Amino acid sequence: MLKQASLNWQRLAPIAKENKRLVARVGVVFGLVALFLIGGVGSSVGKAFASTTCASGVTAYKVVSGDTLAKIATRYGTTWQKLASENHISNANLIYVNQTICIGNTATTTSAPTSSDGNAVKGTYNSFPYGQCTWWADQRYHELTGVYVPWYYNSDAWQWTQRAYQYHWHVSSRPTVGAIMVLQAWTQGAYNYGHVAVVEKILSNGDVIASNMNWGGSGTHVVNVEFSPGSGVSFLTF
Repeated sequence: MLKQASLNWQRLAPIAKENKRLVARVGVVFGLVALFLIGGVGSSVGKAFASTTCASGVTAYKVVSGDTLAKIATRYGTTWQKLASENHISNANLIYVNQTICIGNTATTTSAPTSSDGNAVKGTYNSFPYGQCTWWADQRYHELTGVYVPWYYNSDAWQWTQRAYQYHWHVSSRPTVGAIMVLQAWTQGAYNYGHVAVVEKILSNGDVIASNMNWGGSGTHVVNVEFSPGSGVSFLTF
């Protein structure tokens, strides 16, 4: 009986050794795969969150679901090209939730407007449909200054700030009487298309009284409403 057991062990020994080699090979493969995945994820996260801290005096913005670089830029009165450059983002269409975007040097683009930089473009007519806030803002600005806005497409209210940059208009976070006020989507009562109005008066507390059309159910009636300068609000002048 012992002899038979010894014989069976001798037969099984090569198989056991081969199984050990196979297990060892599988372990190595799994180890390499794990290292690859960890390395890949780590490098990917490193690239996605290259900017995790911002310099002193620079605004740090945390990306939330639904954000794009263009939306963030518009909200802070700058351009997506500038944000991409300042944050070393190679693909401006690819940002991540919880990624930190550093928004700096906005003082140069949000200072109080003075006059045209010489390259600003004038519009020639009011292209917007009557009754919309965009029609009133263009019409009222023309009444006050003799100038129409020059953008005729890609011109929902929330897009006016970016279009103003493209046509070399002044964009500021500080209001002046007669300036076009732009509210980004979901800012101070604006809906998903944003809202535009014209500053009629600046109050002692820094708020503005702006004339509006199609605001709060007013339809084609022009109403004066108080708004506060701040996040998601910009002011345009030729």
